Amino acid sequence: MLTSLLVLVVGCVVAACIVVNQPKFGDAPRGDRLAAIENSPHYADGAFKNLIDTPKFTQEVSTLSILWNDLRHPPLRRVPEQALPTVKTDLTALDPAQDQVIWLGHSSFFIQLGGKTLLLDPVFSTSAAPLSSFNKAFAGTSLYTAADMPPIDILLISHDHWDHLDYPTITALKNKVGQVVCPLGVGAYFEKWGYADNKIYEKDWNQQHAEDSLTIHIVPARHYSGRLLRQNQTLWAGFVLETATKRLFFSGDSGYGPHFAEIGQRFGGFDFAAVDCGQYDPRWANIHMTPEEAVKAVNDLKADTFLPCHIGRFSIARHAWDEPFFRVAAASAGQTFRLATPLIGEPLALSDTTQHFSPRWDTLSMSNQ
Repeated sequence: MLTSLLVLVVGCVVAACIVVNQPKFGDAPRGDRLAAIENSPHYADGAFKNLIDTPKFTQEVSTLSILWNDLRHPPLRRVPEQALPTVKTDLTALDPAQDQVIWLGHSSFFIQLGGKTLLLDPVFSTSAAPLSSFNKAFAGTSLYTAADMPPIDILLISHDHWDHLDYPTITALKNKVGQVVCPLGVGAYFEKWGYADNKIYEKDWNQQHAEDSLTIHIVPARHYSGRLLRQNQTLWAGFVLETATKRLFFSGDSGYGPHFAEIGQRFGGFDFAAVDCGQYDPRWANIHMTPEEAVKAVNDLKADTFLPCHIGRFSIARHAWDEPFFRVAAASAGQTFRLATPLIGEPLALSDTTQHFSPRWDTLSMSNQ
């Protein structure tokens, strides 16, 4: 019996080592990257810290207990019962002089701003998890691949979680990307995956990267990082994209906090804000926002247009797949900002504040009842 148990334990350890050593898990930062991390004012006691106290879990739970509970009590309507409507815009045929944002689902965006082409947190895989059988994309939402992308001037990555940093996507894009801008430590993944070091620009919160007429500001978020065993060894962030005429905000993954008001005050408001409003759960209330908190954040940011994100392609929390859409629409009623709800792949022209988007999830949701 003892021998069998020992064989099982050794087998599990060997299997874990094989899994962890796969390229998709990346490498820990070292050398100059590690030195920059250790010099950050946001790094202490061997880990990055949020600006305010942010326990990962807000109830007496663990990752294993959450997984076990969700297996025993599967939530209802986590995925649509039919393929979602989308619009596949030809990204290679766009007018490069037109400032626009195209939501690619979840937290992925294609952006044209100030004559630059940017890609934010692209996930073209049909799964956002270490194993492809988990966290599957909704039917109809995987319409873009790396082959559909034009040359990308700047690739932005907010943090290293699987639904934001996708190994197959990043490796497929390698020959199309001019520069990578990411928070501290995340560059180690790109180095491991074959990107030239002179293409990778790692930044701390409140630092910036300027490229011609475009300035990218790396701003705080309230979240955490880690792809398996290592947690908070790399930084997480949001982005402000600024030109002489436009100012855009992308929250990355974030719980609600005072950083939104501080950013709104610092930059004096935004033409456009894409803000996390999905995958919320009372068990981790600090690290993702409810739709009502997202609306509060948009007001703190003083944004003119609000595009809700971290929804529409993957289900990570227990809420129904379409619940964030309805709740954010209700919470946005009567607000001074414009709520923009384009389909995946539908362009949003930053110069056209009258552009209207039909909430087509409404009809789809009712048909699924």
